[in-house]
Amino acid sequence: MKCGIDRLLSDPALRRSLAGKRLALLAHPASVTADLTHSLDALHACAELNLAAAFGPQHGLRGDKQDNMVESPTFHDPVHGIPVFSLYGEVRRPTAAMMETFDVLLVDLQDLGCRVYTFITTLRYVLEAAAEHGKSVWILDRPNPAGRPVEGLRLLADWESFVGAGPLPMRHGLTPGELAHWFVSTLGLSIDFRVVQMEGWQPETGPGYGWPLGERTWINPSPNAPNLWMARAYSGTVMLEGTTLSEGRGTTRPLELFGAPDINARALLARMQSLAPQWLGGCRLRECWFEPTFHKHAGTLCAGLQIHVEDGSYGHTAFRPWRLQALAFKALRELQPDYALWRDFPYEYERGRLAIDVINGGPQLREWVDDGAAGPADLDALASPDEQSWRVERERFLFYR
Repeated sequence: MKCGIDRLLSDPALRRSLAGKRLALLAHPASVTADLTHSLDALHACAELNLAAAFGPQHGLRGDKQDNMVESPTFHDPVHGIPVFSLYGEVRRPTAAMMETFDVLLVDLQDLGCRVYTFITTLRYVLEAAAEHGKSVWILDRPNPAGRPVEGLRLLADWESFVGAGPLPMRHGLTPGELAHWFVSTLGLSIDFRVVQMEGWQPETGPGYGWPLGERTWINPSPNAPNLWMARAYSGTVMLEGTTLSEGRGTTRPLELFGAPDINARALLARMQSLAPQWLGGCRLRECWFEPTFHKHAGTLCAGLQIHVEDGSYGHTAFRPWRLQALAFKALRELQPDYALWRDFPYEYERGRLAIDVINGGPQLREWVDDGAAGPADLDALASPDEQSWRVERERFLFYR
């Protein structure tokens, strides 16, 4: 399988269109070639290409910033002698001065296939800026490691945020190139735009189902995205960021497990199994104990559950991480009705709205959890129409079939 960056580097005909142009690269630590050369270094090594600037999204070009709302500075790259502009610092949209430094922006970002992952919001912002300033954008496409399944509520009108770039469901099933195509179309952008597509990506083929296991090395696109298993679970476990439960930050398995010092994990799992066993397919849940070294409940022993999707029990179409995590919230609410579950704090620059609502693009998920009369069928009734409408809408934007 070839990613977009590898195709660009191996095909002189593709590069010919970039001759004489000032190039900028939007990238992060997982922006590497097949031989693990960072895209910044690989592009700079092409004598016929003029790399004039670079951009870093959340966590920075180098991936050095650990948590949400920890900003990265703009700096001057000492190796290549170019400015590296931060799009997660003083600004989150590129300024006019930044846009003046290049003619063509190359976007090489590894995504996780979830609406909340901020790289796709940055993708939207740079497309809009390019349309405004008359710049070209090339997307160097990469796999969606979560594959093609669709799950979750679509973002409601007036709920756009840095973790909600548009009316996508939580798990959208598109690659960055396909998402860019959708943004350009739905936003009506007038822009010189192209996608350098992958070769040989097979999202329906196991055991990777979106990620080419055995072919490509996994590089963390962000500090708490350490492996494929996290990427599979992320469309559910990301909701933990809006709760008082630990999502495993400060452990070696972030966003694969969850818990807290004051819950009964065994009772929680039993209640989940009794409430909606149909939502627990395609994975295995294991009672565990962990002590985060930082972040929520740091230094305190937590009881919790780990979601296992790394062995032969994994069922790609049966696994529904958003429903699984929603079910955990519902089961906890039934077991401990007064549990202080929802965390009230500024989340990705949103103030005045609960983080769980910002994450879900509206209040429906939280309201379902807190409604003692609402059951699994009610959440299905909310989400299923959104999921089906998205499957239909995205069809014309799929490059890989």
